[in-house]
Amino acid sequence: MTLDHHDPLFDRTMIEATLQLAQSHGWQRVSLVDASREAGLPLQQVRQRFPFKSMILIRLNSQIDDAALCGESYGATVRERLFDLLMRRFDAMQDYRSGICAIMHTLPRDPALAALLAGTTMESLRWVADAAALDRHGFGGMIRLNSLLAIWSRTLARWEKDSTPDLADTMQVLDSTLARAERMGLLKESSASGQADMVAEEGGLPDHVAPEENSNNNVLD
Repeated sequence: MTLDHHDPLFDRTMIEATLQLAQSHGWQRVSLVDASREAGLPLQQVRQRFPFKSMILIRLNSQIDDAALCGESYGATVRERLFDLLMRRFDAMQDYRSGICAIMHTLPRDPALAALLAGTTMESLRWVADAAALDRHGFGGMIRLNSLLAIWSRTLARWEKDSTPDLADTMQVLDSTLARAERMGLLKESSASGQADMVAEEGGLPDHVAPEENSNNNVLD
């Protein structure tokens, strides 16, 4: 197959081949050399794009993030927007379902991979939280973000076992856990989102204004 390694289709082809091998042989037995042959991609270009095997999962996670964050999230409340954004992630994961489930089964035996995926998942959830206007500032924000992680983890466990064609079971668990979090006051909306957008549009910090000559006298007075 002739593909430019900067082409998004290159990434998708390589990711699909790697996860297919992971499903058949287990993640730990998969090599990028075998995956490149399975995908029909030049090994040199694969080496440039994926210098180590876990890069496959990092780029997969980026693709899932792109699918979740493209366009506006729907909903008038934080709960509704989180439901929309998180279901977009699950919908994107469906294309790679068997391979992702195979990797999930590997995590208890691979602490390094588990730590890597925990970090990428938390970073993804920060983007989701901000897109949904969930307040994650201060100590309360840390609690809300960790609650969002718990919601994601519980729903992910149901997604792994969900055989319904429309992910009805996954949606039910996600909706019920978000509803509980809302009742517990864990879905506070950020009041600074509009101000942050304004600062970003204006290009960062305001210009420095020099103090007046008599400002020292005013302070002393």
